[in-house]
Amino acid sequence: MAKDKKVEQITDMNEDFAQWFTDVVTKAGLIDYSGVKGFFVLRPYAYAIWENIQTVMDARFKALGHENVSMPLLIPESLLQKEKDHVEGFAPEVAWVTHGGSEELEERLCIRPTSETLFCEHWGRVLQSWRDLPMLYNQWCSVLRWEKSTRPFLRGREFLWQEGHTLHETAEEAEAETQQMLEVYAELCEDYLAMPVVKGRKTDKEKFAGAVATYTIECMMHDKKALQGGTSHYFGDGFSRAFDVQFSDRENKLSYPHQTSWGLSTRTIGGLIMTHGDNNGLNLPPKIAPVQVIVIPVASHKPGVLEKADELVARLKSAGMRVKCDKSDQSPGWKFAEYEMKGVPLRVEIGPKDIEKDQCVMARRDNGEKVFAPLAELESTALGLLDDIQKSLYNRAKENLTNNTRAAATLDEVRTILAEHGGFIKTMWCGALECEITMKEDIGITSRCIPFDQERVGDVCPVCGKPSDTMVVWGVAY
Repeated sequence: MAKDKKVEQITDMNEDFAQWFTDVVTKAGLIDYSGVKGFFVLRPYAYAIWENIQTVMDARFKALGHENVSMPLLIPESLLQKEKDHVEGFAPEVAWVTHGGSEELEERLCIRPTSETLFCEHWGRVLQSWRDLPMLYNQWCSVLRWEKSTRPFLRGREFLWQEGHTLHETAEEAEAETQQMLEVYAELCEDYLAMPVVKGRKTDKEKFAGAVATYTIECMMHDKKALQGGTSHYFGDGFSRAFDVQFSDRENKLSYPHQTSWGLSTRTIGGLIMTHGDNNGLNLPPKIAPVQVIVIPVASHKPGVLEKADELVARLKSAGMRVKCDKSDQSPGWKFAEYEMKGVPLRVEIGPKDIEKDQCVMARRDNGEKVFAPLAELESTALGLLDDIQKSLYNRAKENLTNNTRAAATLDEVRTILAEHGGFIKTMWCGALECEITMKEDIGITSRCIPFDQERVGDVCPVCGKPSDTMVVWGVAY
């Protein structure tokens, strides 16, 4: 991580991480504030990151047989009320439409916080036979949740996301779909965003409202707090029964299908920033960066410099890289700082002396190292550096996760670790809600997940002392 200098307008992340985050998202041109609290403008650079995430995910969804659809924005209150646990879970966050023009509506309309009820209503009309299954749908949209405390990307009242909704003939098929889509999210985070994850199941207290089981990927940020990267939910046939969604099975009897939903939002951009950013701004993994290579002409007023810069851009683009050239009249030093702030992974400098030597200078954003690259090897050197930067960012984040995950056998050990180190804490857990609540209210940490990769880090629950076979990861979360 580049530490040799600091952008003046960015608060030191080690002094005030929250203010550092706000400074970065504004100074790097990711967001602007709107006239309504909790609603943010995604500026072009932020939306370009989201588009790259969309491109990766949409292709993966379609390869697995999912189709994109679009559901309405508004949900009648009577429809939302059909699934008791679901409506209770979302009630505090719902925004209501009560008037159409100047006329009061006969029934309040909820602005969708999520779309399970809409999908169920639709499926109740179109599902006929087992031959119609599975129904594998996804939609890209925005949703509205009236959060009390808001922050850009991490907790906005309106945010962009995708929500997948599927119907299956059997519980086994639906469960397999749920876990498959969690793996898709894990692949995105680890392979593209360079964010290592802990995969597991949420406790009943933390699972999605109305779900039988919720699976999650949990990521550790630079400040050692947890961020939920994406979730996948298995609903069983509960929603189908509540909404009377039935089909004729293979024995020509009416049956209820099994349902899943899964979602990943622009919150991942917040995770990207807090995992890799530093005191110079963003630090984007090459696979997801809107601009992978920035070409900076040095002494651009000298003959042949701009022409050579254009040539390098054309060559790099032909090799499949996302490239931009800054020909503005700003000084090279200003440009260097600007694109470091924007987290562009690789900078290519070309000036008269470089042209004479048939070379260019390549500077890495992740560690600031510079190399002189022969122009004959331009493409291969740039591609090799981008690949190494991607791996380096992942390895650095993985080291942060590994070094800041600790086991505890007693409540005193949990308190000590939290006070002295923070990070993730692994303990055994008896499964009792009371013990989970104690961890939250007395210690200040929540269960992040019951990891798929179980370890025995003790023999008893640290809260009640009862024998325990389940290991849970706890942490302070965004």
